[in-house]
Amino acid sequence: MDNPRPEKVAVVEEVRARLSDAEGALLTEYRGLTVAELAELRTALAKAGGEYKVYKNTLVKLAIAGGPHETMAELLTGPTAIAFVDGDVSAVAKALRDFSRTNAHLVIKGGVVGEGTVSAAEITALADLPSRDVLLAQLAGALAAPLRQLAGLFEALPRNLAYGLAALVDERRAGGEAPTEADAAPEAETTAEAAPQAGGTAETEADAETDTPPEASDTAEADAAPEAD
Repeated sequence: MDNPRPEKVAVVEEVRARLSDAEGALLTEYRGLTVAELAELRTALAKAGGEYKVYKNTLVKLAIAGGPHETMAELLTGPTAIAFVDGDVSAVAKALRDFSRTNAHLVIKGGVVGEGTVSAAEITALADLPSRDVLLAQLAGALAAPLRQLAGLFEALPRNLAYGLAALVDERRAGGEAPTEADAAPEAETTAEAAPQAGGTAETEADAETDTPPEASDTAEADAAPEAD
């Protein structure tokens, strides 16, 4: 464009900056909409986080030439308005879809989200998605549920393990099985405690056997002495 007027240069720069800053840009044809209907549409889009702007197609093509949004040039035919998305793309897509259901003159043509081109059908699919806040809440709930279950499992594990071991021991005893080493440990301690008592009895009997011969020897010498005389 040779010697462009400053107003046109300003529009091109504005479109370029808006596309760079926006989350997305959804293009529509507005032929046949009244001024009142356009005002109603702008209000609905503003509530959803979008801004509806009308530019000349030639100026928009200059703004996107050689840039990441150049693919949207094929959508710039006929009277075209751009809904710039400053927040949730699905919310703006839903506002456009809902308005087009009651106003056939509004035709969704396609657009760009990030640096990728989306078709009219894809914009309708975006409109059917929950809002970003709802999706984040659902994701947080999905992540939190397994964590709560895992925490409950860790909390119940020691208690359940103790119950399980006790039940296993009772089951073995009821079936007449030999006790395990852990079960036999108390019996071994009882036997060990009884050992000193048995040793004490053995020492007493030994002492009794040792004391008997002296008494027998003294008696024999006493009885033998008169006979010697």
